[in-house]
Parts: sequence; structure tokens; C-alpha cells
Amino acid sequence: MKIQSIETFYVAVPLTKPFKTALRTVTTAYSIVVKVTTEEGIVGFGEAPPTHVITGDSLESIRYAINEVISPQVIGLSLLEKELIFQRIHKAIVRNSSAKAAVDMAIFDLLGQYAKLPLYQYLGGYRNKLITDFTVSVNDPIEMAEDAYRYVGQGFQTLKVKVGIGTIQEDINRIQAIRKRVGKEIKIRLDANQGWNAKEAVRAIGTMEDAGLNIEFVEQPVSSDDIEGLKYVTERTITPIMADESVFSVYDAKRVLDMRAADMINIKLMKSGGIHQAIKINALAEASGVICMVGSMIETKLGITAAAHFAASQPNVQFYDFDAPLMLAEDIVTGGVIYEASSMTFSEGYGLGIESIKTEGEKQ
Repeated sequence: MKIQSIETFYVAVPLTKPFKTALRTVTTAYSIVVKVTTEEGIVGFGEAPPTHVITGDSLESIRYAINEVISPQVIGLSLLEKELIFQRIHKAIVRNSSAKAAVDMAIFDLLGQYAKLPLYQYLGGYRNKLITDFTVSVNDPIEMAEDAYRYVGQGFQTLKVKVGIGTIQEDINRIQAIRKRVGKEIKIRLDANQGWNAKEAVRAIGTMEDAGLNIEFVEQPVSSDDIEGLKYVTERTITPIMADESVFSVYDAKRVLDMRAADMINIKLMKSGGIHQAIKINALAEASGVICMVGSMIETKLGITAAAHFAASQPNVQFYDFDAPLMLAEDIVTGGVIYEASSMTFSEGYGLGIESIKTEGEKQ
């Protein structure tokens, strides 16, 4: 089972509604799809979306990193040398985490197929069903409340609400409007996407606590490099605080965990560089008594399927943010995870269970 070739393809899928956060507005999901083929003709798939304001990766940088830097390091290696493969992917180039993640997940797809197991079983098999939240983009309070009400009507019991744009009072108004519209039973978690400073975060979260808005947790309230600020917020709020953009690597996780700067960690394959490194981050968090969520960027069902398989395999991963494919105007992936409202299960088949992907046709 030696790796014979690695190819990259371009995909672009419009969103049904613009996705707005404190960092960016997205109207089209762009990605590089990776196809890794063994000498026996077995195919593994991976995906890397460009997320300039978070990972720093662009379509062209992803394509170049995979085709010109990573591929020469792993073509010709056997899947039985998996630790060597993952070491070479990780060390082939500094950062470029999305490019690494795409190749990594394609290798794991092949490993699952080689073992004749769905990937979540190959990785640990802890659970076979996940419940995802649905994200409410930043808009005016009335629009956000109506969006939230619609998602609840579609079967979602947990909402991830984007904040961090405008004043603190505007953010509070947004959450008050949503809570009033969806009622008390729906879970609401917030994602500020680095939109506040530490004191603003404490004020905003404290005000929401006093108002009884019942926020499940708050994700990345401050700038990604402000670990002291993250710790300041964590120590001064009752609501649990989750680190997201502050944690890319095992080393980032260790710093946050050693400082007790956050109550939880959001692992994303596009930040960690793939499943191999994500497993290490989760293990470190678990050893520190810190639970994890697995989230995603704006990805197709391909990337989400890989993240879901990892999440399902690990008991310490207890929250799931996998709604991105539901925001797309078209599903270009045959196979992979199966959605029934907020419930996610895995299709039959080994590895990722991906049968085919509709790409733009031209190899990049």
C-alpha cells in the first residue's frame, strides 16, 4: 500500500446565506480537494479551505504546499510507515496547517480502508452518532432572532451565536432578542471570534449572566495571542470560556492548559494540521481535565466528515460544531456523514466512506 500519487482539485460552492463573523463575511465556500492514490488504486480524500484571517492559508498557498512541498516527502512511502508519513507531513513546511490537514485526512481515509473499518472505529470507536449545533451569523438583533427561530424549527436544539461586532450593548441586545424568540430550553453558546478585549468580555459575559440569558459557554472572547487576557476572562466569569484561535498546535494547547487560561479547547483540523496532531491536543487536554469541542471552518461535507470521525472516536470530545455543509447551496460529496436535522451518523463504508466528489474538473 505505497502512496503512488497526490492530486489537488479546486471546488467552489455558494452559501445559501452570507456567513458573517467578527473576522469575515463568506458567500462562497472555496476549497482544495486532495486525492491520494496508492499503487493498488485505492483512493483517499482530503480537503483544505482557505481561511486567510485565521490560518493564513490561501487557495494558491495550499495548492503549492501540497504539490511542491508535502507530496515529494510522502510519495513512495507505505501506509505501514504511518508515523513516518505523519512526521514528514508535519515537518515538511512551517505552519500551512490547512494543507497539512488535507493530506493527513486523506492518509487516514486510506488507513481506515486498509483496516476495513470506518475511520471513527479505526481511531477508537467511542460513539457512532453526533449532535451538531447551528450557527447564527452576526446581523441586527431582529434578523438574528428570526434566523435562530428558523433553525430551531428545523430541529436544532443548540445555537452557536456569533458576536463581537459593534458595541457590547449591541451584542447583549442580539442575545436578548434570540433568547426571547427561541425560549429558555434552547442552548445558546457564543463565539466572539476575538472581537472583544479582556475587560469588554468580562463586562459582556457578566451582564448576560446577571440577565439570566443562560449562555452555555463563550468561545475565543479575546485576540488569539492574548493568552493573559484569555486567562483574565476565564478567572472573572462563571460562564465557561473556550479557546479556539489561541490553540493551533500541541505547544499552544500546553501553554493554555499550563496557565489555566481557558476551561475548554476547540480543536479544528485546519488549525492542528490534521487528525494526527488533533489526537495529541485532545490527549493533552484530557490529561489536564479539560474537555474539547471539534469545530470546522466553512468546509464541504468532505472536511466535516473527517472531523466528525475524529470527534466520534474520542470520549474527551463532547461538543460538535459541524453545520458548515448545511449552509451550502449544493452538496458536492457522495457518501460521508449523514445529516438528519442536528443528528449526524456515518455512512457505510471504510475510511471516510466517501464515494465521489464533484470538482471543477481541472487538476490544479
